[in-house]
Amino acid sequence: MIKRLRNIGPGAMVTAAFIGPGTVTACTLAGANFGFALVWALVFATLATIILQEMSARLGVVTQKGLGETISGLLDQSVWKWPLIVLVGLALYLGNAAYEAGNLSGAALGIAAVAGEGSMVFSLSVLTISVLAAALLLSGSYRLVERVLLVLVAIMAAAFVATFAIVRPDLGSLFGGMVSPTIPDGAMLTVIALIGTTVVPYNLFLHSTAVRQKWSGPQDLGAVRADTVVAIGLGGLIAILILSTSAASLFAAGIEATNAADMATQFEPLFGAYSKYLLGIGLFAAGLTSAITAPLATGYAMTEILKLKGGQSSTAFRVITLSVIAIGALLSLTGTKPIEIIVLAQLANGLLLPIIAGFLLYVVNRRELLGEFANRWLANVLGAIVVMVATGLGIRLIVTALS
Repeated sequence: MIKRLRNIGPGAMVTAAFIGPGTVTACTLAGANFGFALVWALVFATLATIILQEMSARLGVVTQKGLGETISGLLDQSVWKWPLIVLVGLALYLGNAAYEAGNLSGAALGIAAVAGEGSMVFSLSVLTISVLAAALLLSGSYRLVERVLLVLVAIMAAAFVATFAIVRPDLGSLFGGMVSPTIPDGAMLTVIALIGTTVVPYNLFLHSTAVRQKWSGPQDLGAVRADTVVAIGLGGLIAILILSTSAASLFAAGIEATNAADMATQFEPLFGAYSKYLLGIGLFAAGLTSAITAPLATGYAMTEILKLKGGQSSTAFRVITLSVIAIGALLSLTGTKPIEIIVLAQLANGLLLPIIAGFLLYVVNRRELLGEFANRWLANVLGAIVVMVATGLGIRLIVTALS
């Protein structure tokens, strides 16, 4: 197990991308507003992430092609090529722009937790973080920064583990929420947000591209799968601990989380008055890390789908990544409460998931691409369940909104 942890590769990048401010916020709100009732949604989301990311990683390591490049190649001779490319491209691009708004808002929320709440502090924080993320992407130095930020996020995760142990949530209620799927009144948006914050559609493109840089072929599938299961499993456990800690502290005390100070309350049993600083550092680190990976993945996906050459140094790649940051910043500055932006961003991802997952399922069933490593019946059944549940939640949300 220790050897596998040391060899964690692209799976850790996927985990770092979804353990962002959206995860902290969505899980905290779920626990604060509904107690342990929605733990099952995180269990489902973690298993769904492992299932889909394994398919994406398998595609990348066996074919040595990214998901975007593969989709584009398969549609070359189809009359539906451009309509489908436009559909996937717009869904991915706009979905990631919304996700980027959540990342920037989350990082700014972290600064606000330390510097104080206020529209001026928030706006300046969003602009500063946007410029920093853009500079890091253009310079290529984001790799070193991500390593530092991952350490900061790990500190916050360790704090949730310690606080979980001190708060001592009711394990019976925790287990009940894990195995008894229910959706309390008013919880539909939160359920989709929890799934959207964990099963991040752009990670399917990012993972298939990243595995090619570490592994060279089908002989590495065992290491790829171990990397995926261990890294994402640990990420899902962190998310469940965050929700449980919030349920045992905020929900039990009847505290409604509306800002960073309220969210920091769950740290007080361990860190007291210093809790807001810990949450602030963690949210800032998680937000900036995700603010880099979201436009990065969009750049990879869009240049692959459109068959634009040149990689990260190309003008097209830079225009795409910078535009995602710009749109995200504009959305963050609309005047909407930061927590609402983060939850809505996760909601957008939840609605985008069925589209991208459907394309992934189609691709990994092509035996001319994967040969003996194409999906078998069990993988297809599990993948279909994930897509159907995600689609059903999205349809229910739309019907509820219209009525």
